[in-house]
Amino acid sequence: MNTQDPDLLAPSVDPNKKAIGIRKVSARNEARPRTVVMVRDHVLITDEKETDTGPTPLEMALSSLMGCEGVIINRCAEAMSFDYTAVDMDGEGEVDQRGSRGVQGVRPYFNWVKLNIRVHTDETRDRFDRLIKNVEYRCPVMNLFRSADVEVIVNWERVTS
Repeated sequence: MNTQDPDLLAPSVDPNKKAIGIRKVSARNEARPRTVVMVRDHVLITDEKETDTGPTPLEMALSSLMGCEGVIINRCAEAMSFDYTAVDMDGEGEVDQRGSRGVQGVRPYFNWVKLNIRVHTDETRDRFDRLIKNVEYRCPVMNLFRSADVEVIVNWERVTS
């Protein structure tokens, strides 16, 4: 019996052959909140708001979520021949700062994350809904957040010309 969801796109790789990828980064922290991270030839800086030389690590996590959404939207759109011109995203997340400061029983990461995703397209509502379903199924960072029991609330909007 085939129980696969017909709305999900076919995989873009051979499902029977592992496609393992390793991601490598390095970082240096000089005994202060600021950390300089190297990703290939890219320099990223994380810091805390008090010294403010870069986004906080949790802001970087939220940025990674939106960046990943952008990549997966693009991949799914290409697979569907889904026509769009741009995606605008805004995000926010709630953190109880007591958790990262050692209060037992308080989680040190997001309680919830809210995203507003506006896709500029003249595609039909049905095709837009299919795109959404596939993006949320495939997005690694979104699924990482959800697996960590972070409530992820996404408001998708189709912006037509």
